[in-house]
Amino acid sequence: MKIKKAVIPAAGLGTRVLPASKAMPKEMIPIVDKPAIQYIVEEAVKSGIEDILVITSRGKAIVEDHFDRSPELEERLLKSGKIEAYNDLRKIAELANITYVRQKETKGLGHAIMCARSFVGDEPFAVLYGDDVILGENPTCRQLCSAYEQYGLGTVGIKEVSKEDIQKYSSMKVEHLKNNLYKISDMIEKPKPEEIMSLFSILGRCVLPSKIFAILENTPTGAGGEIQLTDAMKELAHTEGIIGVDFDGTRYDMGNKLGIMKAAIEVGITHKDIGDGLKEYIKNLAKTL
Repeated sequence: MKIKKAVIPAAGLGTRVLPASKAMPKEMIPIVDKPAIQYIVEEAVKSGIEDILVITSRGKAIVEDHFDRSPELEERLLKSGKIEAYNDLRKIAELANITYVRQKETKGLGHAIMCARSFVGDEPFAVLYGDDVILGENPTCRQLCSAYEQYGLGTVGIKEVSKEDIQKYSSMKVEHLKNNLYKISDMIEKPKPEEIMSLFSILGRCVLPSKIFAILENTPTGAGGEIQLTDAMKELAHTEGIIGVDFDGTRYDMGNKLGIMKAAIEVGITHKDIGDGLKEYIKNLAKTL
């Protein structure tokens, strides 16, 4: 079944990037000249997604404004002859059918996904975490959608991480299927050292069947006193299995100060307007380090 709907959870407080996130949602932190969430929406669209639901929270109306029309600014650009900038703005508003719902209490990712139940209905849907920008030739969301369509099972994007990082994320029990695909039969959120099953962790993307909502309804609070999506996916892994896709692409953690800087530099050096200048600057700066 073709995946046409996606959910982007973007309700977090962004405490790891304070004080910037006090005035600006972390999803709106720019990577050169586009906010992080625009890269995520563009990835979904390139993957064949038609309808997107963004889960927001209080103080994040700026996210909605970004994907809306701006008639006054558009008119000013046209009068100034800045046609390319005008066209770029119009494209943002026409990327996809984007709707919004507020998560009134931050009770965890599982709770945020529950807010999407009426939007999703009985269809499978993609989840693109608002913290994670993943860039590459082949959109990661498309890679997961293809695996879901092939196997008919929940699908997650996975990568091997360090022993230190695995304890901050999740750990998967995996069996290699073929190429970059794995069968996942168990998982644990924020494992203790003795609970680590492998160094594969879910990073930023998944495609889930609608039955996940019934599981979430009965999922008790887990790590951090929150309803963890991983705990609900664990039940899916136990009952029917989940497919792990060791995805192609570079992931940037936009809830992390170093991740934000890496994204800005690596995107910047390939940017058509500033790439050459930034490369020269970095080469000269490197001589002083």
